[in-house]
Amino acid sequence: MPTPILMPALSPTMTEGNLAKWMVKEGDTVSPGDVIAEIETDKATMEVEAVDEGTIGKIVVSDGTEGVAVNAVIAYLLEEGESAADIPADGGSAPAGPAPATSAPKAEEPAKEAPAPAPSSAPAAPAPAKSGGRVFASPLAKRMAEQAGLDLSGVAGSGPNGRIVKADILKAMAGGAPKTAAAPQAAAAPAAAPAAAAQAPSPDVPGLPSYQEIPNSNMRKVIAKRLAESKQFAPHFYLTIDCEIDELLKVRKDLNAKSDAYKLSVNDLVIRASAIALKQVPAANATWSEKAIRIYDQVDIAVAVAIEGGLITPVIRDAGSKGLKEISASMKDLATRARDGKLSPEEYQGGTFSISNLGMFGIKDFAAVINPPQGAILAVGAGEQRAVVKDGALAVATVMSCTLSVDHRVVDGAVGAEFLAAFKKLIEDPLTMLL
Repeated sequence: MPTPILMPALSPTMTEGNLAKWMVKEGDTVSPGDVIAEIETDKATMEVEAVDEGTIGKIVVSDGTEGVAVNAVIAYLLEEGESAADIPADGGSAPAGPAPATSAPKAEEPAKEAPAPAPSSAPAAPAPAKSGGRVFASPLAKRMAEQAGLDLSGVAGSGPNGRIVKADILKAMAGGAPKTAAAPQAAAAPAAAPAAAAQAPSPDVPGLPSYQEIPNSNMRKVIAKRLAESKQFAPHFYLTIDCEIDELLKVRKDLNAKSDAYKLSVNDLVIRASAIALKQVPAANATWSEKAIRIYDQVDIAVAVAIEGGLITPVIRDAGSKGLKEISASMKDLATRARDGKLSPEEYQGGTFSISNLGMFGIKDFAAVINPPQGAILAVGAGEQRAVVKDGALAVATVMSCTLSVDHRVVDGAVGAEFLAAFKKLIEDPLTMLL
């Protein structure tokens, strides 16, 4: 039987992706390791390699298809002795959107996991529940079951991942499978509508001006989901501290003048100071789980980088053991490849602490949203000249406001304050970062 090639899960949070480009065509022979397609995830464009040897028998999902669900069949691979005639009858009609999943959707998953069918003269019957989950069937099989009045929960699927296909319906019709009642299903759809409508207010209200709609990208959907969950479940509190950075700017200027091999930024120094402060206050280098608070021995700092259509947080691994030159080189490389969509998942996933710096945009101060399951994120504002009091007299200093957003489940106020105190001391006396 031909081997189905499934939409891969390229990250733990990926539920769907865009099939950007096929690198092979039907009839091509592939070997393990050959690049067969490019997949756009919510964060990057990644190459997918073949895992088996064979011939591409049929491409089910074409170039440029968006919203292809993880585990959906995107192509079929023929082994020696097999032909296109062996491909399942529904092989050419596999949906590009929702597709067979490996488990039932979680209760908190958004409604897009089960989109409502478009109105038509003969709407397809929704797949009935089976042992608390979903019954997966091809569109043709659903239509045939509806016309024959068959209960899909009583039909065994022989397609990929147990999917019900045309042959299963024909077999069930010949064997007298149980019928299904149409009335309860018809009543179920209106009952579900109010629950879906209650999730968010509709923007389609009278009196609104004309507008343009920009479809939500996978990245935008993931950002919306994760940040909404963060504000909903993580009890945020905020601590702000002002740091005088005149000495830091002087040290940065002196170091940059010593060599053309590097060019340190203020952000590089902020990352270095944060990493050292987290090693001094390890209780702030923590993440939340329902079973325990995890305090990490290694400091992995995720740094927010703005890219087209959203943001991404590449991670500087073991930042606590890296010097300024290495941090600067790593940050430049990660930021460049992030904007080009060339980061691999391990380069932007994880992290024990985050930094978001909007100082280059002139933002004085702000409070960032925590990136779960991390316990804190540091928001860095612009350095600006302000009036300060020194030894009882007014003076002018360059001051940078930094706000720590903290998940109170993970980090208490005293721990957050201790971290900021250590951070301020390093920023205001930057030579200590070089020790």
